[in-house]
Amino acid sequence: MMTTLAACGPKAGKVFDEDWKTPYGTAPFSRIAVADYVPAVKAGIEAQKAEIRAIVANPDAPTFENTIAAYERSGKLLAKVSGVFYNLSESDSTPAMQAVEEEITPIMSEADDAIFMDEGFFARVKAVYDDMSGLDREQQMVTTKLYQRFERNGVGLDAAGKARFAEINSRLAVLSQKFGQNLLAENNAFRDAIGVTVSEYPAFMTTCEDRALREKAFKAYSNRCNNGNEYDNNAIVLEIMKLRTEKANLLGYKNSAEYLLADKMAGDPETVDAFLKPIMDASMRKAREEMADMEAVAGHDIEPWDWFYYAEKVRALKYDLDESVTKPYFQADSVSKGVFFAAKKVYGVNVEPAPEVEVYNPVVKAYKLTDADGSLLGIFYQDWFSRDTKRGGAWMNNFRDQYVENGVDTRPVIVNVCNFVPPTEEVPSMLTIDQVQTAFHEFGHALHGFLTKCRYPDVSGTSVKRDFVEMFSQFNENFAFEPEILAAYANDWRTGEPIPAALVEKIGNSLKFNQGFMTGELCAASILDMKWHELTLDDLANFTDAQSIRDFETKVCGEMGLIDEIIPRYRTTYFNHIFNSGYSAGYYSYLWSEVLDVDAWEKFKADGVFNPATDKAFRETFLEKGGSEEPMVLFHRFMGEDPDPAALLRARGLE
Repeated sequence: MMTTLAACGPKAGKVFDEDWKTPYGTAPFSRIAVADYVPAVKAGIEAQKAEIRAIVANPDAPTFENTIAAYERSGKLLAKVSGVFYNLSESDSTPAMQAVEEEITPIMSEADDAIFMDEGFFARVKAVYDDMSGLDREQQMVTTKLYQRFERNGVGLDAAGKARFAEINSRLAVLSQKFGQNLLAENNAFRDAIGVTVSEYPAFMTTCEDRALREKAFKAYSNRCNNGNEYDNNAIVLEIMKLRTEKANLLGYKNSAEYLLADKMAGDPETVDAFLKPIMDASMRKAREEMADMEAVAGHDIEPWDWFYYAEKVRALKYDLDESVTKPYFQADSVSKGVFFAAKKVYGVNVEPAPEVEVYNPVVKAYKLTDADGSLLGIFYQDWFSRDTKRGGAWMNNFRDQYVENGVDTRPVIVNVCNFVPPTEEVPSMLTIDQVQTAFHEFGHALHGFLTKCRYPDVSGTSVKRDFVEMFSQFNENFAFEPEILAAYANDWRTGEPIPAALVEKIGNSLKFNQGFMTGELCAASILDMKWHELTLDDLANFTDAQSIRDFETKVCGEMGLIDEIIPRYRTTYFNHIFNSGYSAGYYSYLWSEVLDVDAWEKFKADGVFNPATDKAFRETFLEKGGSEEPMVLFHRFMGEDPDPAALLRARGLE
């Protein structure tokens, strides 16, 4: 099948060679066939190889313009193909798309290694890096990032070391892709067994009165990819961890956490561990209080499959709040309206439907974003509803990056993908309170991408340190339930009546409810991630089978103080963030970034949430800068002081 895909005639893949004469240069999805991807990827790789050879062969002394900027301008065809393919492969993972992914993953890895192990290219980059005195700050950041990429990809290793490093990279790429495909299959198996998708799991567990069915659902959910079948991820996890650790060792690090954190804000595992411990301790103190409240209502001990159900009972008693009452006000189209309204009110961003832009699935919606002065900010795809071929979770990604070349500002094409319950002929899609926050969260990422004003793609938009990027998505969640924003979008879909002020107050009061559980499961997953990546090769030699992974999880959860009634948000075999999504030794980023975002939000509240000067400063200091400056420099520029770690505990009611 792979051979067939790669050899479908001389014109296969040519659609990507064209200058797309579509509105805003967006992808002509209906003209792109599955058979186009492999030849287009190969053509893109060859084109970039030639561009790199030209940089290396340049007889002139290395400068930023003829080396760093030249690299930034390279690879446009490959970026064009991969921007379409990898976005569609996550949201439309058919067997044919999976076959393409299996074919192109190793060759993409090989091509990347060929660039970042090229000693001639590195010598030119290093020459610019060694004297950056004539460069502006964005150019310095681009140069530093490129230089570090070479170092972190083993350019300094000997020939044997480089060969092994490249072999590891290729195998890791294949394993990560297989991990994700297995998880998609198990997610669909869960749906078939329980009757709801994994995205509907929390809502199902909240409303299901049948305790035995809740237990069945919990066990099916928490054992995904751990069932000893063809989709079991245990062996994949162990191979990934051994390879990651060997890769770190080749570069002189004792474990993969040290390697992975060296270029993050946190810097090292010790800092992350010290950061997470007090959050975990505070979460468990609160969780024990929450469990006592639930046991009083239930009249029996609480098991893991009881938590969602009885937490909702307690919330109804404490706050007189029932999500069956709130959901009619959060119809998906109305929430979308609220997300866009907040962007206009805070940043002056206008969002309008773009029916002239072709979409890749009939349920996807396209929008055009413009600034207050009418200038184009970019094109936005909104893909909100679950389907069998879409991986679980919610995310933002770019089809096209923002950059400036020859004075022309190429604007980004961005997608938000969620897994909300689709509408039916009888009722629209209605969102839970948590899903409303997810919608605002993902558009916060999108705003980071749309509002960027950088010149080079490697620092544009969300191309920032991993433990900084979530600040802006989480910050945007704060607007979701602001009364002035709610008034613009929260109307009962049946009657059109606006959400009552009393219900708005109840939602606000309830946002800190159940935070022992919510923070605890998130922090537990962060710690589990860290403990995996803090293992050495000697440690990993003791892992032999699925049971050894479960024993490790049990040990880690016990040491962190996680109570038995709560499990980590993600257990090892379905922890897609760290084994297939770039958050390796980085899941802590959500909490780390939250310290920054809640601290900044306290400034917003002190200044007045919709204070034009504060809104403008936030946009200009953070959203427009992308990765063109160090995160803490930007934070100090906006706040005038260091982040306050206690802000997170205050915001979650865990003091």
